[in-house]
Amino acid sequence: MVSLFDILGPTMVGPSSSHTAGACRLGLITRAIAGGTPVRVRIQLHGSFAATGEGHGTHRAIVGGLIGLPPDDLRLREAYDEARAAGLEWTFEDVDLGEDAHPNTAIFHVEIGDEQLSVRGASLGGGRVEVSEIDGFPVSLTGAYHTLVLLAHDEPGTIACVATILSGHHVNLATMRVDRTGRHQDALMTIEADEPVNEAALGAIRSFPWLRWARAVPKIA
Repeated sequence: MVSLFDILGPTMVGPSSSHTAGACRLGLITRAIAGGTPVRVRIQLHGSFAATGEGHGTHRAIVGGLIGLPPDDLRLREAYDEARAAGLEWTFEDVDLGEDAHPNTAIFHVEIGDEQLSVRGASLGGGRVEVSEIDGFPVSLTGAYHTLVLLAHDEPGTIACVATILSGHHVNLATMRVDRTGRHQDALMTIEADEPVNEAALGAIRSFPWLRWARAVPKIA
């Protein structure tokens, strides 16, 4: 079913829902996964993002998202100045990911503190986005739900422990996905929920010794 939102597009600054609003949302989700504004980020653009992104404001929209500006924030027009003031260093480069990749794909190589991570996502049209990969793990994050992303050592009972904590904080789970590199190796869990994961629940989850990191990714309007 096609909604009025799909026809009219999102409230935004910029000429294109795919190249500006969607690009900004990819930056926002990447920032949330990183746990805050990165120190440095290298952004690879594929397809239409690479070919026409500069004219459509894609670059500024991505940079604005990385410092927390939403798609309808007028400060996106001065996103570069805002980002410099926030201490963000960034570079863009074009990349050919092949015919199977969505034409509006971006890959973020992020540095924040002592951590590094990569995030791959695409702008699907109408401001809708999907993050499809985090550090090589396949995921499906759209920003349509409050989402918990955590990377941990694969241990028995991990899923039950996390679900119990969320239930205790009245967080209703919508979807869950777990991918791992192998038995008793790294496992990435993504949980979409109807309610935000509060700091108390996040703190309880972060207390487990098998956890490498956990991020709460807010729902993006």
